[in-house]
Amino acid sequence: MDNELTEKEKLTIKKYSDIIDAQRPVSLKHPAMDKMKRAAQFSPFAALTGYEDTVESARDQFVKDLELFGEHMENIDD
Repeated sequence: MDNELTEKEKLTIKKYSDIIDAQRPVSLKHPAMDKMKRAAQFSPFAALTGYEDTVESARDQFVKDLELFGEHMENIDD
C-alpha cells in the first residue's frame, strides 16, 4: 500500500498545523467526568418509541412479499 499523502491530505495538515499537536485544554472550572458517566452519555437509547416495532413489521411484510413473489415465479415457470 502506498503511504504517500494525497494533495487534499497535505492541504488539510497545512491548514490545521497550528492545532494538530496541541494539548487538550483542561478546565479549571469543571472537573473531568468519570468514564462511566461519560460512556452513559453516549450509550444508545430509544429516541423513537415504536421504531423497533415498525422496523420489525416492515421486515415481516417484506419476507411475506418475497415468499409470494417466489411462489408467483414458480407458477410462471410451470
